[in-house]
Amino acid sequence: MTSAQQGDSADDAGSVEKGRAGVAVEHLEQAMRVGLSREEAQLLHDLDPKEQARIFRKIDFHLVPMLMLLYLIANLDRANIGNAKIEGLEKSLKMTGTDYNVVTMMFFIPYILLEVPSNSILLKFKRPSTYIGLLVTSWGIVMACHGVVSSYATLIVCRILLGALEAGFFPGAVFLLSQWYPPNMTQFRMSLMYVAAAISGAFSGLLAAGIAKMSGTGGYEGWRWIFIIEGIATVAAGVLCFLILPDSPSLSGKWLKAEEIMVVNARDRSTEEAIATNDNAVKTKNVKWTVLFSVLTDWQLYLQALIFMSSAVPNYALKFSMPQIILNMGFTNTQAQLLTAPPYILGAISAVLTSTLADRFTWRLPFIVGPQALVALSYAVLFAKSGSIAREVALCYAFVHVACIGTYPIVPGANTWTINNLAGPAKRAMGIAFMICIGNVGGIIGSFIFRDSEAPTYPTGWGTCLGFVCMGMFAASALEAGYLRINRKRDQLSEEEVRARFTDEQLEKMGDRSPLFRYSL
Repeated sequence: MTSAQQGDSADDAGSVEKGRAGVAVEHLEQAMRVGLSREEAQLLHDLDPKEQARIFRKIDFHLVPMLMLLYLIANLDRANIGNAKIEGLEKSLKMTGTDYNVVTMMFFIPYILLEVPSNSILLKFKRPSTYIGLLVTSWGIVMACHGVVSSYATLIVCRILLGALEAGFFPGAVFLLSQWYPPNMTQFRMSLMYVAAAISGAFSGLLAAGIAKMSGTGGYEGWRWIFIIEGIATVAAGVLCFLILPDSPSLSGKWLKAEEIMVVNARDRSTEEAIATNDNAVKTKNVKWTVLFSVLTDWQLYLQALIFMSSAVPNYALKFSMPQIILNMGFTNTQAQLLTAPPYILGAISAVLTSTLADRFTWRLPFIVGPQALVALSYAVLFAKSGSIAREVALCYAFVHVACIGTYPIVPGANTWTINNLAGPAKRAMGIAFMICIGNVGGIIGSFIFRDSEAPTYPTGWGTCLGFVCMGMFAASALEAGYLRINRKRDQLSEEEVRARFTDEQLEKMGDRSPLFRYSL
């Protein structure tokens, strides 16, 4: 090689290095523009992906199992009334007609009304574990009280108190997850927590079948022991909250190193939504009403709530009625309790697999609409065949499984889609609670649509569920179309043009309505 060629090669190598340096500088500057310090920006730039994965696995180990346990218990405690029903609850309390439907509905009235206020209260706690621990311990005591009620009226009071206390847990848990994980890592963790709901459906039947055998112990019927034992377990879980539930990265110095805490905090603020948000806004005087107005006027939350309902209506309807439906197939009480388990187990597996794919492709729509289509198919078959359910046991029981496979992936997808598209911790906390609040109206609907007077065909039940699932499919498709339209419109302006038109303060106040914000698909 000639000296001239060597010189050219050296120049080329130098150009490559300069190019790499330029790219690095550009990435650092971009990271610093979203609020990171130079040290944090450099840390993220140099971070080995394997090291990042190790850090988040460490968080998974400390946070997710506890949330799964709490959500399992929450679902056991709200749905065990379906197991108690076939063990003699109605006969003992002289309930007739729609009394059972009213009892299940009364849980949802305070549950719906108090979700948004509860998450507003949660924001005031430096340690969320304290607030969540108080909620869980208190509703455990109320659950145990279900087992000693002497009348239909006192059972209603217990359901109202249970709904009021449980209201804060699920939206609070979803918000807590969003504070620990970046958007592309959220749905898988959400699904692991929501798997607990499916496991609770399986576990409740097995547990109820065993506990019911205590009938006569201490002079109590079996259905009373279901409430008492599960209430005591809930109180124990509430005590664990105070001791081991992680609060925030900054308060987790006992098990996270300082550099690991910096990585988690910086990764959260480096997402696109951080461009248009300012965490200090939570502390401003009038932020509560400003954020509330922003939530109430946010079009996306209403469509997300319809997606949530497309799971809530069939899920709660099936959860409160599945033991009775299986009983109608000709099985005994104990067999019906045990046969509720397999469909829920398949639902849990489905939720995890679907969420893994949704996070991998960072695309929510197909992993919501696909499961919704399965639910629609299963309810259409059950609608058509329920009149001959005792003769079509294999077919109907198979499609109960399909219904669970389709139902359980929907809510993790909807919740993840929601929190990924809300900018700032205050709006994220209030917005997710508001969406879940509206979506849980489906619980009230699900409480009333399966009427004993319509057994075994349940035309109102199957038909209503089918209608809500179809509505949810339309809402999910409309939501994605809306996101794409707005993103394309915002892409027409460059960042330089936007910053020339608006101040940083104005962009911060706009939140997810900023021209710099892009909706996550």
